[in-house]
Amino acid sequence: MRKQTLVRTSIITIALSLVALPGFLARAYAAPTYVSPNYGVDEVFFGAGGVNDANSANYNARASLGDTGVGNSASSLYQLYGGFTTTEVPFLEFVVNAVNVDLGTLTTASASTGTATFTVKAYLASGYVVSTISDPPTNASYTMANMPATASSSPGTEQFGINLRSNTSPNTAGADPVQLPDASFSFGQVSTGYDTPNQYKYVKNDTIAYSDKSSGITQYTMTYLMNIKSTTPGGVYVMNHNLVATGTF
Repeated sequence: MRKQTLVRTSIITIALSLVALPGFLARAYAAPTYVSPNYGVDEVFFGAGGVNDANSANYNARASLGDTGVGNSASSLYQLYGGFTTTEVPFLEFVVNAVNVDLGTLTTASASTGTATFTVKAYLASGYVVSTISDPPTNASYTMANMPATASSSPGTEQFGINLRSNTSPNTAGADPVQLPDASFSFGQVSTGYDTPNQYKYVKNDTIAYSDKSSGITQYTMTYLMNIKSTTPGGVYVMNHNLVATGTF
């Protein structure tokens, strides 16, 4: 009687490493209060202006009026954002939305998949890159075989890979990148090798996502794929998955 290999994969933890970006200081000046014997105007701007801190117990807001130049202006040598309420501080925002992925019990007959999402936003930068810097899942001293080149799922073959696209094989899983609020503000992309639906890859230190300019929020969904072979050691496989987002200038 042939024995079937069972492998239990436990929690795959997504841990993020953040990169701080430098900032610089700028100043804005408001016009004084305007009064005469017939009128008085208090806390109102004539011409361009605004307020950076309008708040109460129930809301917090910034407001501007009459700006003659707003938005992004850039060339190969410089980049700027115009507008009264535009912050002068560059930053990189990197947020993980799901930290635990359990791929269940694996068999040689079928693949197992799971997903996790993260978002990236870069301001006053030339873009960003997101790299994966962890080894594949391990069980004691045994490391699951990674997929060094893009390939499809092959049950009965030991495989560990990821992609960042919407997939229908081997299971319906994942999603294409979502630009928030839309594609006119956000420009994140999936790197080559991880950008083909139903195809998977995993190489430590690869860049898996990027933007080549300042970008609003891009939400990425990462799909994990695992297959085992008949000789894959049974046990609990764990991956502490570290992603690093780095701003580019």
